[in-house]
Amino acid sequence: MNSKTITIDPVTRIEGHARVFLNIGDDGALTSAGLVVNELRGFERILVGMEADRMPLITARICGVCPAAHHLAASQALDSAAGVKAPPAAELLRELLCLGHLIHSHVLSIFVLEGPDLVFGLDSDPLESNVAGIVKANPELAKKALRCRTLGQKIGELVGGRGIHPVTSVAGGISMVFDHEKKQQIAAWILEINELVPELATAAKDLLLRLIDQHPSLMKDWVIPSWHFGTVKNGKTAMLNGSLRAVDDRGQVKTEFPTADYDRHLVEKVVDWSYMKEVRVVHGGTSNDYRVGPLARVNLSEGYGTEAADFELASLRKLGGNPCHAIVFQAYARVVELLYASERAFQIINDPDILGETRVPVTFKGGRGVGHVEAPRGTLIHDYEIDENGIVRSANLIVATQQNYVSINHTIEKAAASHVLGKSDDAMLLNAIEFGIRCYDPCLSCATHAMGAMPMEIVVKRGRDILRTIRRNG
Repeated sequence: MNSKTITIDPVTRIEGHARVFLNIGDDGALTSAGLVVNELRGFERILVGMEADRMPLITARICGVCPAAHHLAASQALDSAAGVKAPPAAELLRELLCLGHLIHSHVLSIFVLEGPDLVFGLDSDPLESNVAGIVKANPELAKKALRCRTLGQKIGELVGGRGIHPVTSVAGGISMVFDHEKKQQIAAWILEINELVPELATAAKDLLLRLIDQHPSLMKDWVIPSWHFGTVKNGKTAMLNGSLRAVDDRGQVKTEFPTADYDRHLVEKVVDWSYMKEVRVVHGGTSNDYRVGPLARVNLSEGYGTEAADFELASLRKLGGNPCHAIVFQAYARVVELLYASERAFQIINDPDILGETRVPVTFKGGRGVGHVEAPRGTLIHDYEIDENGIVRSANLIVATQQNYVSINHTIEKAAASHVLGKSDDAMLLNAIEFGIRCYDPCLSCATHAMGAMPMEIVVKRGRDILRTIRRNG
């Protein structure tokens, strides 16, 4: 069979770009598939030799999409290394920064990155299936979604000191005075968010259910049982300051442990075809595939602890099961978390402790510091070894997309098997594969700490023969 190459120009609507391979057997069946990132993973090495107290500033620059998550994980790790606990006001402000970031990111994912798939379907024309098409199809919804995203960013800017690459979360707490004026401003933004989110949540849910009606295979063939991993506090799913929990594919809690013990339970594995590592949970002598992120978090506990989020969570579980393994329900899980973030932010801004002292003194005497936060895409862990002079001697970062790598590859297999094989339409192949990847809202810059461009390419092979190659330029 002659190979062919097709070049397609529209962007891929993921953070970064990627190469995907599909290997086809002689019988036409899929034998293997995967996501390949060929960029250098170098940021952990770059951190070595730097002053530890600069970690929240430096690591925030790993990625322009999720800088607040790295900023917070780094400052949590420095608290651990110094043996200090941030004051209650600082913990509240850090959580508020985390929630503002979550709102900003989830609205972006639902209505901008995944939105065209939800609005136009998987078989739509890529020239129309984009954010401009959404604005044209429903300008009022687009306007409200973008406003909500802006408000989340404004919270991050005020609490974090900057809209991108925040600066205020440091070892020992928050490096600013939070006064009544700042509180009133954020309270006004949160009230507006609480007005917008219920309508956005309903719209997103309706679009998702319509997509499932159009493509029933999403609830039949795109179902991947796995373990789930994330943060819990007092038995509820949390975004900050909790323990790490793993549940199995039946929803049974298998292990729960403090952040510093992550390396006793998570095992990273280098693969010979990508710079992104795989990660698995080791328990009872076995190695288990797992996922992190919104779908994992809705499966971790009985709920989030706020009224609207838990009501919508019950609806999700009724439609998708408990635990839910339908990959397309990642979008529904983000809806639940948008509701939670808006409710929890309201609680935080009305907590009287938020106006207290925001920082305690810190002295680094050498040792290890480990911190973590639930980034929008899932659990993010920072681990530093710091010498007696306050210099980082080693660093390990485990990011969400890396932990979802195994699950992403299984999703590519499901997408190819159910929506692509036996069909000659290259656009259909590309849309289905990209949608499967987009369900995870992957951040490839974080996962590889990349340097350089990452063009999107799908290569379909039988043995050593290339059947076809499809590209979109990055």
